[in-house]
Amino acid sequence: MPTLRQPVVEVDGQTIRRIPVRTHHITEADDIVEVAAKYAGPLVQSPDDVVIVSEKVVAVTQGRALPEDKIKIGLLARLLWRFVHKTPAGIGLRSPATMQCAINECGHLRILAAAIIGAMTKAFGRRGDFYRIAGVQAATIDAAHTSPMQPDCVILGPKEPQNVAAAMAKRLGCRAAIMDCNDIGGSWALGYSQGLKKEWIEAALQGNPQGQKDEQTPLVLIRVEKQ
Repeated sequence: MPTLRQPVVEVDGQTIRRIPVRTHHITEADDIVEVAAKYAGPLVQSPDDVVIVSEKVVAVTQGRALPEDKIKIGLLARLLWRFVHKTPAGIGLRSPATMQCAINECGHLRILAAAIIGAMTKAFGRRGDFYRIAGVQAATIDAAHTSPMQPDCVILGPKEPQNVAAAMAKRLGCRAAIMDCNDIGGSWALGYSQGLKKEWIEAALQGNPQGQKDEQTPLVLIRVEKQ
């Protein structure tokens, strides 16, 4: 059975209940909107409920899980990956394969500019400029062997997460969001439907209630409990 991670949290004076939703093993053959409707739909009680989907599973259904051994790595990727700062959140672009994917997604010039400026500002004690300049498509790349969903694949960030969230909301009759969460406290809203505030949904997902490993609960329904 899934492990329930801190099911109730307080956000802006509201009590938020977070309900992980178990699914089958999601693949490229799945439609993420229909997956959400099948598993989370029966739990929705109100238009104010929010169905959260992990950005990884959205990307997988979009065919954005790339076998690592099929990625052709160029000279620039082989040079730059060594300079990426390793963080507790994961490998990120600190591998030749993920760096090459970032170059493919964002372009050689943007990644090179991000690397140069990031190195310059890092020398003055400022971190994170590489990802700020490279952009969201670079920041949401997950290295191979970091997700049990597709362990031999680099998983790119999802395409058009705002549109995916809107389609989910329409299908489910409640609010929806695509989130990138990690186990060290990070929570990042990549796409969300009308009626949701980015800061609120990110606060509500702190601590990562989404089980993306053995729990197999990449969906979470969150509900504001009546006071």
